[in-house]
Amino acid sequence: MKYQRVLIKISGEALRSGRKDDRILDASKLKETAEEIKQIYDTHPGIMIAVVVGAGNIWRGVFAEEIGIERATADYMGMLGTIINAMALQSALHDAGVSSRVMSSIEVPSVAERYIRKRALRHLEKGRLVIFAGGTGNPYFTTDTTAALRAMEINANAILMAKNGVDGVYTSDPRIDKNARIIKELTFKELIDKNLKVMDQTAASLIQNSDIEIRVFAMQKGNMLKVLSGDNIGTTIRKE
Repeated sequence: MKYQRVLIKISGEALRSGRKDDRILDASKLKETAEEIKQIYDTHPGIMIAVVVGAGNIWRGVFAEEIGIERATADYMGMLGTIINAMALQSALHDAGVSSRVMSSIEVPSVAERYIRKRALRHLEKGRLVIFAGGTGNPYFTTDTTAALRAMEINANAILMAKNGVDGVYTSDPRIDKNARIIKELTFKELIDKNLKVMDQTAASLIQNSDIEIRVFAMQKGNMLKVLSGDNIGTTIRKE
């Protein structure tokens, strides 16, 4: 097994319907994600998995600018959106036979546990998947920063970042530049210096001196299992 303890970063858009009805959540995508996680547990007994989920399918900062909502309020609205997505993913995981807990930085005791680091570690040690919701609990920080922070707190070996429509980090946007080429390996310093749009600068700066690896790959069925089994797909980012 490539990694013993991982944090999976799932964007809100990855859970959204691509059909004309444009629903914020898609049953098939939730089911596919949950079943792949179940397969990871079955294939790699003893692995510890945590998830940070975004809320781009529900709320984006640009909406706040258009409506006239101040940044701090808008960020709290986004945090609430991550709780909705976390609950949906937990439901799908339950149906797939995966025991999980939602832990939120914003207190909502009726639907999620309060985030406490040692309690999260205990859940992981008992074989439960932990979904971190509510961002960091503070405005002005993205879910990328949440992923970096929580990965460090739980002593994760890697952050798995599954991307929509892109199978790794490229020299430029491959959807615009036909000459863009994939970069198989990067250091955190190169990521920051070149301002590559993998994660925001705050998250990259936070994690750059850690031993955590970031794996960036396409959000396709089976890819998470391939990464954990040691396949060299996508892009690997590590410290120098």
